[in-house]
Order: sequence, then C-alpha cells, then structure tokens
Amino acid sequence: MNLKTLLCSLVVASSACGAAWAQTYPAKPVSLIVPYPAGGPSDFFARKVQPDAAAKLGQPMIIENIGGAGGAIGMSKLVNAPADGYTLSLGSPMELVLTPMAIQGVKYKPEDFKLVAQFATTTTILAVRNSLNVKTVDELLALARKNSDKPLSYGSVGPGSLYHLVGEKFSQLTQVKMLHVPYKGIAPLLTDLMGGQIDMAFLPMAGSIPQTLIDGKIQGLAVTAKTPHALFKQFPAMATMKGLEGMDFDLWAGVQVHKNTPDAVVNTLNKAFYAAAEVPETRKALEGSGNVVLPSRTPAELARIYLGDIERYRAIAKSINLQAQ
Repeated sequence: MNLKTLLCSLVVASSACGAAWAQTYPAKPVSLIVPYPAGGPSDFFARKVQPDAAAKLGQPMIIENIGGAGGAIGMSKLVNAPADGYTLSLGSPMELVLTPMAIQGVKYKPEDFKLVAQFATTTTILAVRNSLNVKTVDELLALARKNSDKPLSYGSVGPGSLYHLVGEKFSQLTQVKMLHVPYKGIAPLLTDLMGGQIDMAFLPMAGSIPQTLIDGKIQGLAVTAKTPHALFKQFPAMATMKGLEGMDFDLWAGVQVHKNTPDAVVNTLNKAFYAAAEVPETRKALEGSGNVVLPSRTPAELARIYLGDIERYRAIAKSINLQAQ
C-alpha cells in the first residue's frame, strides 16, 4: 500500500469513526460542571436547561458545583478530563477568558475550550446594601467622596471576574477608590450584600437577582448598558451618564467542552442544548429572570463569536491594567 492509499484509508476510517461515535454518543451519563456554588446565576442556567438537554441526549446529566478561584477550579477539571463529550461546563467569558489573566496559578487558556452553545445574555446592575441609604449613582459617589478615608467595599466572584473588572472600571472612571472583596460565588456574595457586610456589587440580572431587587432586599442604582433593562426600566442606563460612557457590559452563558472533542459529539450537544433552551417553559424561565435568549448557532458560528469575545475581554482587562495575582 503506497502512502497516498494509506492516507486515504486513514481519512475514511476517521470519518467512519466520527460517524459511529455520533451514533453511539452518549452511551453513559454526562457531567455538567458549574464552576460556582449552588444558588448563583450559573447554577440557575444549568438547572433550567439540564432536564431537557438530558432528555434530548437520552442519558442522565449530572450537575457538579465546583466553586473557587474565580471559576478556575471547575474549568480546570474540564480541561483535564478526556475530550470525549462526557464532561461539559456551564460557563461564561469570566471563567474562560478573564480568570486565566487574573490568577497566576491558572494553567488553562481560553483556546483550550470549544463552545457548544451560547443561549442567554444579560447585563449587570450596580446594587448597594439598603443601609447605605443611597438611591442613585450620584448619591453613591457623593458618599464615597465624602468618606474618602474609608473606601466603599464591593464584592465579586473573584479576581478577573467580569464583576471585578466592572468594579475596577467604575472606580477608574469616577476616580473613587474602592475595596475589592472576592467571593466563591454570587450566592455568598449576595448574602453578605443583603446582610450589610459589603457596601455594593455589580450583579448579573439573572437567577435570583431580579427577585431580590423586587423584594427590596438590596437597592439597585443603574444597569451597565446603553438602554434600561426591559423588565426594570426604573434603573437608568449607566453608559448614558456623563463620564460613564464606558460602562456598557453584558455577559453570556453557554456550554463548553474540551477543544479536542470530536466534531460529531459537539454537533450532537449543540442540537440538544439549543433544543432545551427553546422548550417554552425553559425559555419563559430564562426570560422571566431578566435574560435575553439567544438564537441557535452552529459550532462554526460559535467559534467565530468566541474568538471575538476573547479579544474583547482581553481589551477590557488591558484598559484597567489587570495584573495577575
């Protein structure tokens, strides 16, 4: 057999294996890693799409909450798992792109992952503890400048998270010094904000946050967008305020696999998760908590979007001179 024939045989065999894999996958339960503790927005997304995605795949899907290090512990488990489609993550640009730039010990990089689906996006809101007694951004800034010897504290889910970067950008633009307090996830952060242990935070308008605002447990001030939130028009758009034009941030949620996962498996997962997001009850739950449900996209389209987001978030990190710690 000459070299050309051998190569052709290998190509045919590879295609046949890919087709066979697509027909047999999944043959056992699938693990979906949520890189934060239970109760936060990422966990909310995972638990809303998991039942229908599992039904579409015909196998159980087990959610694993693995919090810590700005999502890096959970994502590290994915990057070290076999690239066979049986370990997935419910992630966002925070864990994928920002955390590797912010924490020196993180060994993975954004390019180690491949997007399977990107099904919802949301903005963030600047919220403060009720006992701070401010109701507008101007009142907050006036208070911060009056007590400049005691910086206001703001929480995030860790160094390099979008909530950390948005906080630092806000501090940079307003020239108000703030104290960063990192948490393992939104749930413990929100508990401390409601309890008055921290002064403020930039929170995603997803999961339990909208209801917490409605219940009056925290005070919203403004959303980091160019237009008000569709469900909370009482909060102004921060990017329209003088000096805060750069405060326009959104965040998507999606599912990832190891970059070496076979295309046939990625295609199967892509169809399953987008079908799950379109189930009427699931879509209603996602939209009802303040998210915009995104249209389905092919893996090739997602790859282009992901590459653009890597460049975008690296630019944001550079703009505040984010340094690895």
